[in-house]
This record gives sequence, structure tokens and C-alpha cells, in this order.
Amino acid sequence: MIKLINILTIVMISSVLFSQNTRIPVKGLALFSKDGHFQPYEFSRHAIGDNDILIDILYSGICHSDIHMGRSEWGNTKYPFVGGHEIAGRVIQIGKNVTKFKVGDYAGIGCIINSCGQCNNCKNGLEQFCEKGMVGTYGSHDYFNNNEITQGGYANKYVVSANHAIKIPSHADIKRVAPLLCAGITTYSPIHFSKVKKEDKVAVVGFGGLGHLAVQYLVALGAQVTVLDISEEKRADAMRLGAVQYVNVTNLEELKGFENQFSFIISTVPAKYNPVIYMKMLKMGGEMAIVGLPSYENMPQITLDSFIFNPNRKVYGSLIGGIAETQEMLDYSVANHIYPEVEIINADGQSLDDAYNKIVDGKVKFRYVIDMKTLK
Repeated sequence: MIKLINILTIVMISSVLFSQNTRIPVKGLALFSKDGHFQPYEFSRHAIGDNDILIDILYSGICHSDIHMGRSEWGNTKYPFVGGHEIAGRVIQIGKNVTKFKVGDYAGIGCIINSCGQCNNCKNGLEQFCEKGMVGTYGSHDYFNNNEITQGGYANKYVVSANHAIKIPSHADIKRVAPLLCAGITTYSPIHFSKVKKEDKVAVVGFGGLGHLAVQYLVALGAQVTVLDISEEKRADAMRLGAVQYVNVTNLEELKGFENQFSFIISTVPAKYNPVIYMKMLKMGGEMAIVGLPSYENMPQITLDSFIFNPNRKVYGSLIGGIAETQEMLDYSVANHIYPEVEIINADGQSLDDAYNKIVDGKVKFRYVIDMKTLK
């Protein structure tokens, strides 16, 4: 009865506040320069279209990509900048053509809020590679809405194409869902692309926000997982999540004997490192997926001779996943109780500044999630 009353209240409020063709007022937290601090920021999103939904944001995860973008480490970021592409919330209004969601449902947003829907990639469930260009959750030109620059989920509301939103089961642990919409799909997709199976010997390079989810997916498949990281502090956590061994790569003795060992390696490292060390760990015919993307000034390099003298191994990059695969990942994660381990923080400038600095310093285990209900 209480849940029904809450949903009815949401319906009444949304119908009063947001009529057709009305832009949606939003409160958020933004950076105004690459070396600035988070400040309150009021802006608006485009009106709710016939195929859109309006989400009241409950939780927003902090991805290392947010930091690279916010600090203009991947090019010229446009400011003000509102980060956040790991979003979980509740639907409070729907467009007239929407059937996928109803008011009161949980819904999530990942890195994509729209795409052309007509190109071969979109038709094949690869919206992230839309030939016209996907519309990203932040820092993207929204060609469906006058090319306005999108702003992310460090905010209280978001308007998104219903076809690009993810249905979150009502019984999900909602405070831990948001990071799955980026970190989850980023690791889930290449694991399945490389067809990892039971008893495969595999490795996860980097045991942070992405890495600890990769371990859980691989363990769920029955693979034998080795974790390679630079921190001794995470050894116990890796073993607790099901890894069979943990290697501190700063200890050269521990690194000995790992050449030609693994059929699959996933690298989640967002800082400068030497990928060739891990290429050598692949068996002949093994595959290495690279999903971590450092800043441009710290970008690792792989020279051609590294491929020639480590032959018959495959190294590829992977970028999130399409909408259908993201939905598959979320359903699988909830059904198998695979969630990120999170620290919930308040939605204020100081908390976000501190979180960014701790992530860069490697002092978070494993994902910060902002409680957007605390936004003032």
C-alpha cells in the first residue's frame, strides 16, 4: 500500500510540473574548469519527447572516465561539466509512445542516451558504434535536440530515449546498480566476446572498479582467475571474491613464471603501464582485451615488434556494449548477485572533490556512488 501511494504521488507531481514542450529544470554539481572544484549548478534538459522518459536520479557512480573528462585529460572538455554515466533512478514521466517503462519503474542510464537507430551497427545492437555517432551521456552533441551539449548524472533528473534506458528489476540492490551501467558492461562484454568458459586460466590486470567486477563475472563462469595489481592492500579482497591467486606486479619475484599461462587477459588499468608484460603471459592463441583508458599524456604504447616477437596472440580493445547486451548484463548480474562493492557519498562539492582525488591515488575500494537524494 505504501509503495502504491508513493508511485501515485510521483505521477501527480510529474504531471503538474512537466508538460509537453517544457524544458526540464535540473540541479547538479559541475566543474567549471579543468583544475576547478565541484560547485552547485542549475541548468535544464530538453523537453520530454514522445519516445523519452524522465528519470529521478537516485544514485550516480563515479567512473575514472569522469575524471579524465572533468580534468580535460582526453582533449578539450567543454565547461561547465556535469559528469556521471552510471545512473540509477526511478521513472517519473514517460512520453506518449513509451511502452518499455511505466511511471514508478526503476531505470538506468549508461554511456549512451541516443543513437540514429538506422545504421547497420545500431540495427545489430552496437549502438556504441553508431555510424552517425552515439549521443553520449555527457560532453556530447545531442543531434536530436539542437546539438546541445549533454550533461551527466551528477544531478537530480535526466531525460533519455526510452530505447536507450535499461530496465532495472524492482528487487535489485538499487544503491549498487549504477556502476554496472558502465563498469559492469565494460568488463562483461569482452569476457563473452572472447568466449571464456569453465576452467579457463584467465587474468585480470588492475583490481579496481572495473577489475573487481571482471573477477566476479569470470568466477561465475567457472574460470580460474589470477589478479595482477600494484597494491598489496587488495590481495585479501581478490581472494574473497574468488580469485585463485593474486600477484603484486611491483614484486619481480612474484612475476616470475607467468609467461604463456593464460587463455584470456582483461586489462582495466587507467594509468601508464607496460602492456607487453601481459601480452607475454598469453598462451598461443590467447586473447587480451584492453578496456582501461589512461589520460593521453600517460597513454601506453605497443610497438610492432611486440606483436612480431609475441606471435599468434590477439590483443583488442573493447568499448562498453550495446543496449541489448547491457540489459543482458544487468539481468545476469542481479540474478547472480554480482554487484560492485561501493562506498556511498553525499552529493556535495567537497565529497566529489575528495572522491576524485582518492580515485586517482588508488585509495578507493572499489567504487564511489553518489546518493543524489542528498543533493541540496
